[in-house]
Amino acid sequence: MDDVILVVNCGSSSLKLGLFNRDLESLATGLAERLGQDDARAEIDSNGKTLDLPAKADHQQALEVLVQGLRDQDLLGEQPLAIGHRVVHGGEAFTAPALLDDDVIATIDRCASLAPLHNPVNLTGIRATRKLFPEVPQVAVFDTAFHQTLPAHAYLYGLPRRFYEDWGVRRYGFHGTSHYYMLRRSAELLEREPGQTSIISAHLGNGCSITAIRDGRSVDTSMGLTPLEGLVMGTRSGDIDPGLVAFLDRKGIDAGELDRILNRESGLLGLSGSTNDMRKLVALADDGDRAAGQALAVFCFRLARYIGAMMASLDRLDALVFTGGIGENSARVRQDTLAHLGLLGFRLEPDANHHHGHKSGHRISHDDSRFPILVIATNEEAVIARAALEQGSDHG
Repeated sequence: MDDVILVVNCGSSSLKLGLFNRDLESLATGLAERLGQDDARAEIDSNGKTLDLPAKADHQQALEVLVQGLRDQDLLGEQPLAIGHRVVHGGEAFTAPALLDDDVIATIDRCASLAPLHNPVNLTGIRATRKLFPEVPQVAVFDTAFHQTLPAHAYLYGLPRRFYEDWGVRRYGFHGTSHYYMLRRSAELLEREPGQTSIISAHLGNGCSITAIRDGRSVDTSMGLTPLEGLVMGTRSGDIDPGLVAFLDRKGIDAGELDRILNRESGLLGLSGSTNDMRKLVALADDGDRAAGQALAVFCFRLARYIGAMMASLDRLDALVFTGGIGENSARVRQDTLAHLGLLGFRLEPDANHHHGHKSGHRISHDDSRFPILVIATNEEAVIARAALEQGSDHG
């Protein structure tokens, strides 16, 4: 076996690969997208080397093309040492990464009712990879696992108890791999042990979530039963009045259509009426586009409210951390969000914020800020690679 770890992240119409060495240094990345469409495409690395994919290529074909592309560049031989997979929903069954076998796969399949848009395509990637590398140890890393330390008062809904006991209706949380990485990296920067570190981690991208981590454990988070709850996102609504369901039903919008609207036509896209790209929204808002300005304002205000709410689960705060594509790159979002939180003592250093913390060791807070404010690039793939290496090596 090669001394490398392969990471697989399978989406509904995409497949992402990452290749790491034993020191968890990235060796290469691969991406196949628009799978199932006539213009399916694939590439290896940021050099933009495009690979040939057949029209309407499926995940199995995309995986084979990407693996061959890695081999053609002498980055991968016959097979990797271990393979790690991102799986969105592990329910209450998984509190840590799991070595894949038939029982684990069956359990992931049972959890698909909790994440019907995600787990089935995660399983597609798992089955394709197991077919291609049947002898290689493979490990599933769950977005929900890090949040299995939530106390009952944080995960239970105010619903009849039988909903939880019979159907598992509760708050699970997502982006756990990213929040876990924020914990580890923040502890390193703050020169603390992870188990003695308390942060608020804001993962902001097309999907957004925020998590309160107390002494290394997730104790509250914004996403719930599904990744729809919580913050305003790129195309997802975040929190709404549950009474909206009955209201819209009376208007002729059934549950299936409403689910599509809330997941795919809402959030920044719905509010602005034009785009879910934060960079474009900021530019439009600066040019006087009223809807874009309101979308930006709603996004930042909702985020500020959740930052304040997360403090209820902490007895101290070592840092507020921004990550994800928006969290890492949008100085405007950070500025407008924290403008709502002066009462809590958050204060930015404008130059550090403008440079995204690159010139100040990830720190963008003013010396007078009550709490440190950090900007950290997430690296979920490295977390998955580490889990695959540790468990795969034990069972290889």
